[in-house]
Amino acid sequence: MTLKKKNITFIGLNYAPEDTAIGLYSTQWVDFLNDNGFNVTVITAFPYYPQWKISEDYANKSTFYREERNGIKILRYKQYVPKSPSFLKRIIHLLDFTIGSFINLFKVKKCDVVIAVVPFTTSIFLGYIQKLRFKAPLWTHIQDFEFDAALQTGVGKKKNIFFSILFRIEKWVLSKSDMASTISQSMLQRLSEKTKSKQFYLPNWIDEEQINPETSDQHEYLTSDKMKILYSGNIGDKQDWEAFISFCHEIDVEKYEVIIVGNGAKKDWVVEQLTALPHVSYYEPVAYEALSSLLCSADIHVLFQKPDVVDTVMPSKVLGMMASAKPSIIIGNENSEVKTIFEDSQGGLYFTKYSSELIHELDAISRDTSRMKTMGNNARAYVIQNYSKEQTLSKMLNALKEL
Repeated sequence: MTLKKKNITFIGLNYAPEDTAIGLYSTQWVDFLNDNGFNVTVITAFPYYPQWKISEDYANKSTFYREERNGIKILRYKQYVPKSPSFLKRIIHLLDFTIGSFINLFKVKKCDVVIAVVPFTTSIFLGYIQKLRFKAPLWTHIQDFEFDAALQTGVGKKKNIFFSILFRIEKWVLSKSDMASTISQSMLQRLSEKTKSKQFYLPNWIDEEQINPETSDQHEYLTSDKMKILYSGNIGDKQDWEAFISFCHEIDVEKYEVIIVGNGAKKDWVVEQLTALPHVSYYEPVAYEALSSLLCSADIHVLFQKPDVVDTVMPSKVLGMMASAKPSIIIGNENSEVKTIFEDSQGGLYFTKYSSELIHELDAISRDTSRMKTMGNNARAYVIQNYSKEQTLSKMLNALKEL
């Protein structure tokens, strides 16, 4: 059998038409495999992220729904989606997707390789079932250590016997992988503590032609004469919104405008806290085609992560921020890989906690347009050199062929 006839089962919660975060990367990964001669069947959920509501285009479709996109077969299950995703409701969300997708597994008749994307961790279990059915190697790709993240961000309770059981289950299913990959070096180190399976570094990537200041227009959300500070992305539990709200209150309202573009579990709360501030504006997410203009129209990007989150996440939004050729101001853990990236690239400012020093440094760089331009150019050059889409996915393809 030639490589062109190899059949891949790709299992993941998020997929097109979701065009942000994990859904974007899973879709581009599958498209790349399809373009390189593989027959891919995707087992996924109904689109719901980041608004935590099944999209209107799919709301009236049957519970089990089959479609094709670009010649790729997609098997969907209409999973339970909580309006207010508490920890318990997220567990129900996970279990429902897993049960429905288990049924969809048996609609696949040919499989030479299985790829399972985490979250959810139960996607690995689904991949293992498929591995047993077809005697096919299993590649597990971890976008997020969801149990670690639940503890670190406060979504779950403090570590107890329940979490001890979850971590044992996680370790067991990871042991069934023939290849395990993840998106940052710090997460790769964490992965090595969880499994002895063969490991591979597969970072998220950037399409430098898609996010390109040379071909972008001024976006309608960012037309003010003030210095435009942008946060674009998920409004969820991993960001430090208390620090962000303090930041919005303490900056010079005559000099700066803050634009928030996104959706997520904490959106309503964040918007309510900031609604009285005239220099802060909120907008719904833009289409992927408009993302370049949005990012490149900002003067400065911000991302305030909870400082106690270190090795469970590598925010993909950082790559787009850097590709826009604009400087970023980031708060995060002292040992975060994002800190290393910004130290190496000299593409912005990194802080390990929120304080008046951050405001002082913001004022300093905003007065020095030459320094801001240099930072932005440094960021774009670094991200293209280290995280380009073609380079990253070509390495993935070589590893897949070996598998």
